Amino acid sequence: MQLANVFIGLLCALLVAGCGEGKKYHDEKPVVKAMPEGSAREEALEFQAAMNETFRDPESSPLPDRYRKDFEGLRFFEPDSLYRVWARLVRTPEALPFLMPTTTSRQTREVRYGVAYFTLQGKAQQLEVYQSLDPGQESGDKRLFLPFLDLTNGETTYEGGRYMDLDIPDGDSILLDFNKAYNPYCAYNKKYSCPIVPKVNTLDIEIRAGVMAFSKP
Repeated sequence: MQLANVFIGLLCALLVAGCGEGKKYHDEKPVVKAMPEGSAREEALEFQAAMNETFRDPESSPLPDRYRKDFEGLRFFEPDSLYRVWARLVRTPEALPFLMPTTTSRQTREVRYGVAYFTLQGKAQQLEVYQSLDPGQESGDKRLFLPFLDLTNGETTYEGGRYMDLDIPDGDSILLDFNKAYNPYCAYNKKYSCPIVPKVNTLDIEIRAGVMAFSKP
């Protein structure tokens, strides 16, 4: 229930940000935290339920009314522990801030916080992890932004890729739970301004976890 409340509050903030006011769209998202293996599936299902609850609510849903009125739920891959991996996080404190392009003329100010190295499906992988520097970002914010592309894009998942939000870990290991990968809001409504996934964050495997492509009623 606590996760659902956090998610609802977050997506309400996003509705404002998508219209060009308030914080940027990927602020105040639920974070991924380490958990006992036995509860991984349960938390993934709770995450899915919270998303569906938010998308049904006219006060927080990114869906246009014509889609929301017949909305029955988002499509998700079945939770799979294969896509919940620990990565080695190599921080990049020397990285310079840059402007990340979005689906509109807006740009977001980001900095590469580090690179996550991990093994998935028997292959060595790496993804860059970013931290927002946009105005309105809370001082000392411990959240990170991880956008990625994979071989499911344009097939079973949104063609523009998906995102994850993470906690800054105390050590050099970070948990990547792809079961909590979500679509940018522009996958549902073109009025939103969504950061474009950097090509460097393209995985050469299928990530069959998290939210699937949106099927319009």
